[in-house]
Amino acid sequence: MKYKYNTVLLKLSGEALKSETEIYNKEQLVGIAKQIVELAKNGLKLGIVIGGGNIWRGNLGKDIDMPQINADYMGMLATVMNGLALESTIKGLGYEKVNVYSSLPIETVTDDYNFKRARLSMNEGYISIFVGGTGFSYFSTDTNSVIRAIEIKADVVMMAKNGVKGVYDSDPKINPKAKFYSELKYSEISEKKLRVMDLTASTLAQDANIPIEVFDMQGYDNIIKVLEGKLESTIIKG
Repeated sequence: MKYKYNTVLLKLSGEALKSETEIYNKEQLVGIAKQIVELAKNGLKLGIVIGGGNIWRGNLGKDIDMPQINADYMGMLATVMNGLALESTIKGLGYEKVNVYSSLPIETVTDDYNFKRARLSMNEGYISIFVGGTGFSYFSTDTNSVIRAIEIKADVVMMAKNGVKGVYDSDPKINPKAKFYSELKYSEISEKKLRVMDLTASTLAQDANIPIEVFDMQGYDNIIKVLEGKLESTIIKG
């Protein structure tokens, strides 16, 4: 199977795992895991960063007057839970070659993050799931995604969106006339005030010359389709 890239950092949102009433939706988890397993079996080197928004969001901390540092660490712990859920689902499909690496030391349930170890295991066909954010507060999962992509020498950061095929000049769910961009330069993210990722993440990607591809994961096998070049998306580079 021929994919557009050899090594990919896939950034998933926590919301992609949930239903309207529960933090996890089994059908969605299995659907994502099946695609990830197929990609790995066909030789794609795959690292995954997953958010924690289905469990915890920063505004919840503000509602109870929690300091941002504490709220950020709770968000990091939420990503650990999601990483373990995805790992379990992947193994439940019979694919045992998957590791969860945490930036926060949690010896009994995850491996401590080490980029050299992650690279070696990916070369052996292991899927690497990166959780715990950067391990520091005030950094988003977008920033963590770019950092991990640099460290594993990924060809691209694949940013999965829910129900939006890429980047627009405004919210297409609100504005039916929103303009879609098939290609963008990093500088245009700030110039056009596009809500793609935070400025730290886009600056890191630009400095490292790592392209970012934004796509809609809501659709049958969309993760596979976009990597085969069969799905419309937005490419950010240059």
